[in-house]
Amino acid sequence: MPSKMLMRGNEAFAEGVLRAGCRYTFAYPITPQSEIVHFLARRLPEAGGVFLQVESEVAAVNMVFGAAAAGARAMTSSSSPGISLMQEGISYLVGARLPCVIINVMRGGPGLGNIAPSQGDYLQAVKGGGHGDYRLIVLAPSSVPEIIELMELAFELADTYRNPVLVLGDGVLGQMMEPVAVHEEKPVILPEKPWAVTGQGDRPERNIISSLHIVPEDNERFNRELERVQKEIRRREQRAEEYRLDDADLILVAFGTVARVAKAVVDRARAEGLRVGLIRPVTLWPFPDDAVSRAAARVDGFLVVEMNLGQMVEDVRLAVNGRKPVHFYGRPGGTVPTVREVWNEVKRIKEVTGDKEDLRAAAGTNG
Repeated sequence: MPSKMLMRGNEAFAEGVLRAGCRYTFAYPITPQSEIVHFLARRLPEAGGVFLQVESEVAAVNMVFGAAAAGARAMTSSSSPGISLMQEGISYLVGARLPCVIINVMRGGPGLGNIAPSQGDYLQAVKGGGHGDYRLIVLAPSSVPEIIELMELAFELADTYRNPVLVLGDGVLGQMMEPVAVHEEKPVILPEKPWAVTGQGDRPERNIISSLHIVPEDNERFNRELERVQKEIRRREQRAEEYRLDDADLILVAFGTVARVAKAVVDRARAEGLRVGLIRPVTLWPFPDDAVSRAAARVDGFLVVEMNLGQMVEDVRLAVNGRKPVHFYGRPGGTVPTVREVWNEVKRIKEVTGDKEDLRAAAGTNG
């Protein structure tokens, strides 16, 4: 039987790293993710691993490059400004086809901003913050128990596709505490990596890892291979939670912490006679286009809720493809939308769309 314990989100990130069999972490402390660093600095040596607090985020991502090139499971974690510093190294990791995991516990920006929770790094995460034609696989947990599950998945996906995976949280998720069912840790069987730089040994030729393709035609061939892998990821790895969609005519779309707010709004709407549902993207890239597209065929519209000025809403609009209206409500700079605010936006949309029947039902329920 699993034991239950209260766990902070940042501790769950770190616990997931250990349970995934990762034994190499290089990081620099920054609020609001510093507890990940503190936890791994203590636990990794106990597990026979290596934790190194480096002099900067630039050093961290390049040390991840070295460990990953040697075939190890390696990771780093940071918060928004630190992730910005890593962008060149992330592009190099993709260019060398090196699997690794990166955690971003987002804070308010741009610039130094503040240490409050935000979702302002969505576009940086899913569109590629560095140079070149590349994509990161991006996972977005919305609860502390889910963090551990998705951390294990992150390392599996990274190894499967030889591509970095970014796990995107925020300051609320990193700092909040929730009960977690902790199962007995099982040995992790790591995949073979015949491409790794581990010494020539008995191989007839040396393994060489590089992102340098001087001849344009060679570089194009490499980019076409990345494109092939990206298409496979899009086809196989879209993930989303669907909540109360069966008869919904208005669907909220939200990820991470904001999805918890949105789910509470859905429950309130249902209690008051309004047919509202929720799609929570679990993979931000690949974005769950299929789930949103299916829903667009039968609902009246969407409301995207985010802790930013409107970033994921662009991907929702692409998936809807003009078939239905897509509304947006956001709070930037480290402010979390409240249930009341989103509920008022739901009622406003119902009024604008002329859904008087549902509004009368809700008013009747209110007495």
